Amino acid sequence: MFKEIPDLLSAEQLRQLRAIAAAAPFVDGRITNPHNTAKQNLQLHDQSSYQQSSQLLIQALGAHEDFRNFAMPVAIAPPMLTRYEAGMRYGAHTDAAFIPLPSGPIRSDLSCTIFVNDPGEYRGGELVIHLGTRSIPFKGAAGSAIVYPSDTLHEVAPVTQGQRLVAITFVQSRVADPFRREMLYEVNEIAALEGLGMRAENFTRMQLFQQRLMRYWADKP
Repeated sequence: MFKEIPDLLSAEQLRQLRAIAAAAPFVDGRITNPHNTAKQNLQLHDQSSYQQSSQLLIQALGAHEDFRNFAMPVAIAPPMLTRYEAGMRYGAHTDAAFIPLPSGPIRSDLSCTIFVNDPGEYRGGELVIHLGTRSIPFKGAAGSAIVYPSDTLHEVAPVTQGQRLVAITFVQSRVADPFRREMLYEVNEIAALEGLGMRAENFTRMQLFQQRLMRYWADKP
């Protein structure tokens, strides 16, 4: 299950991120994985700029109710600004099961791509997620995001013109099993949308059901 978030970043947050990206140096993205021949991109290298941009993005994710409800995050890797210039791509791959961080590794249940520049500024560069024999392309508006299971095969199509600027992060969810997480999300959405129209005793029963599922299925508080 994918979740498109059309309004993750405000115009001011986008302005700040673009200013950081314009002023900071980028290096070959393989600096974090020298043996990954599929990876052809650039990533933010300056530590101060990385901390500033990742903090802004973490705050945006944490403040967005729909992201929190869908991902049920217990940990989020600091997002990394990544740039693709003409001729660059990221071949088909699946994300690592565990992401090493200074505070200790987190399990990557969900991956998240945050679109920072306008899709009209570059050609190609779609995030393509492969599902069996189908491939689904995503090219979001500036400020939007797509959240998708980290174990899906996906790639970034070659950029043929212009420059693609995105941020990438990984989420460890309170509910590791994707089927259970999606079920919880749907039940919670129904309760939020229809709860006030229920008889009080039935809404209380619905809340009991929600909390029981979370208690039995969540592996992190």
